[in-house]
Amino acid sequence: MEILGSVPPEPGQAPPRRPFAFDGAWRFTAPALDSSVPRARHAVRDLLRHQRAPLREDLLHGLLLIVSELVTNAVQHAALLSPEVSVEVALGPHWVRVAVEDDHPYRPKPLEADDDRIGGRGLLLVKTISDEAGGLCDVEHTAGGGKVVWAALPLGASATSPPRPR
Repeated sequence: MEILGSVPPEPGQAPPRRPFAFDGAWRFTAPALDSSVPRARHAVRDLLRHQRAPLREDLLHGLLLIVSELVTNAVQHAALLSPEVSVEVALGPHWVRVAVEDDHPYRPKPLEADDDRIGGRGLLLVKTISDEAGGLCDVEHTAGGGKVVWAALPLGASATSPPRPR
């Protein structure tokens, strides 16, 4: 699993505003294997702790569940066309956003609850967690023909609009 940190400004550009201690974006890749699900969840948890992100415990648990669901979906449904998945965590003064990208072109939609169905409600769970926290989630196509599924959750009650994926 490779982790890439935030990128400094280009030479000659004005320095960015003074960031919060936890401000930045980190991206790592993992093989599209079942074993990558807990590894991704633990990597995100450890990163957020290391950055001292101001997350309430319930928000952290919800965010880690979202990471598990999104990586699981990529592993189960995209591995044939995407042998690796990318996970990005972005932290700002008001929002935390997680995004999982794969190379499969199918754009999933949340399924409705169905007592007869054993699985298939991961995106519904992601949407519910995001909605209850006052956040957003979406699925978007990438320039390379794949997709990125993301969720952004507010860190506080006065949060501004969430960041869009890159």
